[in-house]
Formats: sequence, C-alpha cells, structure tokens
Amino acid sequence: MNMKYLSMILFALFSLNGVSQDMPVYEIFDKNGESVTYEAMIQSLELADVTLFGELHNNPVSHWMEYEVTASLHEKHGENLVLGAEMFEADQQVLLDEYLNGLVSEDKFEADARLWPNYKTDYKPLLNFAKENGLQFVAANIPRRYASVVFKGGFEALEALSDIAKSAIAPLPVKYDPELPGYAAMMKMGGRGMPAHANPNLPKAQAIKDATMAHFIAKYMTDESKFIHYNGAYHSDNYEGIMWYLQKLNPDYQIKTISTVVQSDVTILEESNTGVADFIIVVDENLTGSY
Repeated sequence: MNMKYLSMILFALFSLNGVSQDMPVYEIFDKNGESVTYEAMIQSLELADVTLFGELHNNPVSHWMEYEVTASLHEKHGENLVLGAEMFEADQQVLLDEYLNGLVSEDKFEADARLWPNYKTDYKPLLNFAKENGLQFVAANIPRRYASVVFKGGFEALEALSDIAKSAIAPLPVKYDPELPGYAAMMKMGGRGMPAHANPNLPKAQAIKDATMAHFIAKYMTDESKFIHYNGAYHSDNYEGIMWYLQKLNPDYQIKTISTVVQSDVTILEESNTGVADFIIVVDENLTGSY
C-alpha cells in the first residue's frame, strides 16, 4: 500500500494526538508518564544527534509513526538526515546503495536483498522516502549468520572470520557488560524452548547486534548529520542496547529514544512502561497487527 495513502487513512482514524472522537487508539507520553503532543516530541527530537525509534515489528502505528517522524525530521534537517535500520544487514550496504542511486531496479533489489517478510508494507516506504529525497540509508545490523556464530561460540568465535566478514560487524574485541539489566534478563528467561541459564551466549548474540548497529550509526555520522534508526524496541529500551554502545563510542552524542508499547488503556502510561524511553507510544492492545 502507498504510505501516503495509508497515512491519510490512519490520520483520519486516529488524529495526530492519537484520539478519535469516540475511541483512543494511541497516545504519546514522555518518560515521566506525562502526555505530550506529536509536535512537542518532534521539537525535542529535532535537537538530537541520533533518534533510536523502538518499534514493535508488527504494529501498524509504529510503522506509520516511523514514517511521519522521518518526514517531520526531514523538514527540519533536509539532506543532513540519515536513515538506518536493524532490518538491513551490513553486508547488504552495496546493494542498498545501488538501489538508492538508481543503478539497480526495484525488482532486482527485492529479488537479491534478504528482506523481512513485512518489508513491502512496513520498511519499503521508508527506503523509498530516502530514495526520493536523496538520503543515505544505512544497513546497520550484523549479518544474521554471524550473530549465530556468537550464539554458538561466543565473541571469540568471531576471530576466525575473514577480514571481509569482520567489516560487517563491530570492531573486535567487543565491549560487553553481562550485568546490564536487559542482558541479565535474557539469561533469566533462557531461549526459545530452553530452560533459564541454558546458554550464556544468548545475551552476547543480542549484544553483538547492538554493538554493530551502534558502530554503523557512528560510522555514518558527521558534524552535520542527524540520524534516525529503526529497531525493535528491545534494542534501545531503558537506554541500554544500541544507546549503551553509542555512548561508549562517543559520549557527546545527544541521543533520544522512542519506544512502542501496547496497553488495554492508552490514556495513562502504566508504571511498568514509565521511563523505558524519552517518548513512549502507547497503542491499544486490540489493534490488529500488520502481520
């Protein structure tokens, strides 16, 4: 579906403050649980060097809001705005650039790229926004096969990779703090179908993704750049993950985070969701997912 058409539909249904005449669908809160307007959020994001937009991958409000925030920041920053995403892996950057620069057709790009199943509805509009406006789009994530290497053998297993392979991941050795609450929680939960504490490499596989995304965000930053990065909320919630690594790379970065959560009541921010990000988009839990 054309994103501009989708935006018109969603705008008519929700309005920018997230409330229709009869039923609230979403609302925006700051980290303290105070309701804020879309315009106030944009004014704050405008001052950031990096905006980490934490989405729920199947949430249509997340994807609509990503597009709207990107368009609003583009109005502020023009060609200095850089886009990047978890959904594209670093070894795809050449193909991504070829598509953005018109060297590869859309059909060829989509045939050759390793695209997420919801690419056409949820990420293609963002990529085409970059293409239409001459903006860089960074393939920021580690190739999945190398994250699997870490899951099986820890960070040290990456040393066996070739120099070309290593160019698609964060520089080694990778800093890692297993006591960060997000990583510690992964150990307590275990993995899919596994008992807790089953594999100490599980949070390391998460960390190598976070470190790699931070690395490529920083790589494409200049003194004039303003970067918006799209990632699963768990990669930036609670000011951890990507943000932790970005702060290690450059403590002077001004970083703002957005998270998306679902609640039965969108008119207040539940205590468990307070403080997870600078801005929290609360979506009605009954809203149908995008897939």
